[in-house]
Amino acid sequence: MSRLALLCVTGALLTACAGSSRTSRHGELGFVDSDTAARARYAAYVAEQASAQAATRAVASTLVRYIPPAVLALMQHEHAVDELEERLAACAVQAERLGNARFFRDRPPTRQECGEVVEHDACGNPITRAMHLGKQKHVLALQCAEEALKALWPAPFSIEQRYRYYPNARMVETVSRREEARLIADGCTDELRGTIKPDLVLHADRDLLKAALILDFKFPCPQTNLPQWAPYGPSSPHFGKNQGEVYKDALGGPALLISPATGVRTP
Repeated sequence: MSRLALLCVTGALLTACAGSSRTSRHGELGFVDSDTAARARYAAYVAEQASAQAATRAVASTLVRYIPPAVLALMQHEHAVDELEERLAACAVQAERLGNARFFRDRPPTRQECGEVVEHDACGNPITRAMHLGKQKHVLALQCAEEALKALWPAPFSIEQRYRYYPNARMVETVSRREEARLIADGCTDELRGTIKPDLVLHADRDLLKAALILDFKFPCPQTNLPQWAPYGPSSPHFGKNQGEVYKDALGGPALLISPATGVRTP
């Protein structure tokens, strides 16, 4: 609330109280004056708190800074963006708790437990407990996120859509679910090398090769680690960049992280 508005609220209260008082003895007038001053101080306090809370929401809201104006105009109500951000952050927290509870009850895994190798994939690569937990938590988080997006996002969105991205040609194409399943079933293959698979791609219109916003859930293990984009290794055509940079290059929209500890955040 502005200083001018605050003065108006205070002045209105003072006028109302003075107008309602009747002619009385001096002592009674003194009581009314004290009561009026107390009301005015309380009005000022309420105004300051409301102003501070509004400023906090403005600073804390991340999504509203990245969603295109055309999409914002289609949102169902004024606070739909804030609600979407809160629900996505809550999805991360819920997935973290449920995922850990399956193996560790009421505690998160330690750094040593996160680094333990629990199995190997079809190519013989080790899978750590952190990777195993992260995969399960992603399933839980994406189920939750889908419900939030259906309720609040006014345009199409994609969940775990795989894309082929050709950086030299600046071209991107989708990989169908059937083709992806076939390639994975074939075992170790180079055909998926260089593909990208963001968790959530929010579109502004029917062009499913363009992103208004890209969101990835991250579940650091141990939870004291900071969420961050994974860098591509030397064998990748995207070597020298991280996931978020390639997502943005390929699909055009800003890429943000969602994690249990930090909510929705910029890299």
